[in-house]
Amino acid sequence: MDDRTREYLQDRFGDYYRGSTVALPPAANEREWGHIPWTPGTGTTMVRHQSQLDLGDVDDFLAREAPRHAYFSAARYTDPSASTMSQKGWQGADLVFDLDADHLPSIDPDDATYAEMLAACKDALYRLLTFVEDDFGFDDVSVVFSGGRGYHVHVRDEEIQDLDSDARREIVDYVLANGLDTDGLIRIVSPGATNQRMLQTEGGWGRRVHREMVDLADELREMDDEEALARLTEIDGIGDGRAETILGSLKANPDAIGEGNMEAGGPGIRLLKDTLVERVIETQTAPIDEPVTTDTHRLIRLPKTLHGGSGLVVTPIDRDDLDAFDPLVDAVPDRFRGREIEITTDEPRRVELAGDITKLEPGTHTVAEYVGVFLMARGEADKT
Repeated sequence: MDDRTREYLQDRFGDYYRGSTVALPPAANEREWGHIPWTPGTGTTMVRHQSQLDLGDVDDFLAREAPRHAYFSAARYTDPSASTMSQKGWQGADLVFDLDADHLPSIDPDDATYAEMLAACKDALYRLLTFVEDDFGFDDVSVVFSGGRGYHVHVRDEEIQDLDSDARREIVDYVLANGLDTDGLIRIVSPGATNQRMLQTEGGWGRRVHREMVDLADELREMDDEEALARLTEIDGIGDGRAETILGSLKANPDAIGEGNMEAGGPGIRLLKDTLVERVIETQTAPIDEPVTTDTHRLIRLPKTLHGGSGLVVTPIDRDDLDAFDPLVDAVPDRFRGREIEITTDEPRRVELAGDITKLEPGTHTVAEYVGVFLMARGEADKT
């Protein structure tokens, strides 16, 4: 990034902050604050170990300094400005999840468009929220578009504040199904003289596997035998012989899957459960950035600030508004709308923002300012 481009972006970021108010986290004065300024050259410098007292009024600080990125700590401290972690006096930390397109197995960042990355990340966000809200039952949950390629989820329930890194690692392992004990999804019950193996259907991974089995069983019941066998063999690990075994079990014990009864269905039902576990893990885990969640001192982006790599707003989203939220529209700053600027790019570019698609060939162009800011912040254009 050349000096002209950097100075332009810093000036416009300052204009944005002079007309906006950021959203401070709870106990803001107990958190560490950090930011990355617009330093010359290709490197970046993180300024951290600051308290809110050091910054003064946060809105004034942002308007004055116009940083490239701004952060606060998930942790709360007795002395947040101390220069070492051991001196800060850790008091507890929010539980933070980070979803980024770079970690999505379905996305190749070199081939996918920005819009495709964000759409895939939103799908992963919904999966993550089922864990956060349904499996763990957390109540104090906030969702934030990162301004870049994903989303952050902040959990501030009182019972998680004291969790150490190992405990948070267990939460990560659960969400990612790391080392999932598939045998542990089965419980032994004794309704009479004999024991029965029952799939745990009340919650967690057992419920996920059970739902997959029930949905598949309902689908198979709508088919004739030839179609049902063909459908079963589409599943990895199920050949012709296994498909016949499973279909025979479903016919002999039509209610077994609905009840979660692994005995009444015989080997076919148990085989189906084992086969579907891998599929459920593949489709229902949320590929979170593990170090973010396990780090009890993590700095995370401050909502309502600008992301220095896109010029988009780090946007808090009301849970009820999540379905309608479109980051390519709703995170475009009003400050950068209604004005055109001149930029130069050395490669073809395609930008989808604010409901429009802008296509540029190499050369100098006049574009909407939010398009120019987006490209310049990404290092894909220079200010003319």
